[in-house]
Amino acid sequence: MSLLQLLLFCFFIHDTSAASITRISNKRNDRPIIGVLAQEVYKPQPKQNSYIAASYVKFLEAAGARVVPVMVNQTEEEYTQLFKSINGVLFPGGGVSLVSSGYAKAAGIFYKLAIEAASQGDYFPVWGTCLGFEQLLLLTCGEDLLSHTNTTGVSLPLKFTKDAAESRLFRSFPPSLMEALASENITENSHTWSISVENFLRNEALKKFYKILSTNTDGETEFVSTMEAYSYPVYATQWHPEKNAFEWSKPYYTHTPSAIQTTFYMANFFVNEAKKNFHSFASLDEEERHLIYNYNPVFPGVASTFQQIYFFE
Repeated sequence: MSLLQLLLFCFFIHDTSAASITRISNKRNDRPIIGVLAQEVYKPQPKQNSYIAASYVKFLEAAGARVVPVMVNQTEEEYTQLFKSINGVLFPGGGVSLVSSGYAKAAGIFYKLAIEAASQGDYFPVWGTCLGFEQLLLLTCGEDLLSHTNTTGVSLPLKFTKDAAESRLFRSFPPSLMEALASENITENSHTWSISVENFLRNEALKKFYKILSTNTDGETEFVSTMEAYSYPVYATQWHPEKNAFEWSKPYYTHTPSAIQTTFYMANFFVNEAKKNFHSFASLDEEERHLIYNYNPVFPGVASTFQQIYFFE
């Protein structure tokens, strides 16, 4: 299936959705495995053609999940089989194309499968961070509505909407943390593209699918910074919750107690969502072959944005 076909599928499926977010059992999977999508490196080297920043892996592991890397440039059949084996997927931040990259292709397939599964009562959560947030927007509405903002390397407080307090994502957060998120510079932004609130609200597909939970501004443009789907377990932040606890190379990575608490509350929420899914690998041996433990993260040096990186062939 081509990326164009995936985009068309994702655009039209929302008009026929009968999924209900409440159709989940009381059972719980306390051994969740979450896929983290790899992406192409800017300058490929031998055995270093794609990567995952280790902070995303630590983010999920800290909340009690194990991680499987989702490699780029696999077949749709391979992605479908992996989808049936894991309990959720995270689309991380980065800098590759939202249309032509292997990251975009894989994200489109997993998004399509997650929407189809939810429509059949199979609860499969999807999380997008930064680039992943932008990818989800494109997959949902089928067009690029992003605009430039001055939001590279800055931590900001969130401007919560009226829907945030009762949202699935934030309703279990302690009041003190919600107050800190609204008043302290603890949500790190590393993006040059955003979706303005104006563009979001003009698009019927986005308005129908996502609830805006918070916004931010660069001083000129108010943009959406946190959202969750109304009827599907799909969540996204334009900001980076994983960096507060696990990245150290930039002065705008905030490490205050409330910033660290934010990392773990966000991770705990998503991992608990994955515990509502009961996909599994066919055997323990197959499971072990896929886990991130088969790879060793490397320290790329103090000049890197990341403390550690997993590289893949």
